[in-house]
Amino acid sequence: MKQAVLAFLLLATPALADDKSACAEGIAAVKARVETLAPDAIPQKLRRALRIAEREQGEGEFDECLEALDDANRALPK
Repeated sequence: MKQAVLAFLLLATPALADDKSACAEGIAAVKARVETLAPDAIPQKLRRALRIAEREQGEGEFDECLEALDDANRALPK
């Protein structure tokens, strides 16, 4: 049983690291896009999604961070 848990943890670690870096990079990219917008042109959905992504990053929930970033990217003006 212990070997199965250890094997799972070793296999899951690279995916977690990928999600963690994708979360950080995604937040930085969305923030960079937001900085190019006029303050009154930033949709409320975008503000909320970015806030959720940052919160999930802080909580270590990187898969949920990525979901929030998907929402943020959809809310970005074209």
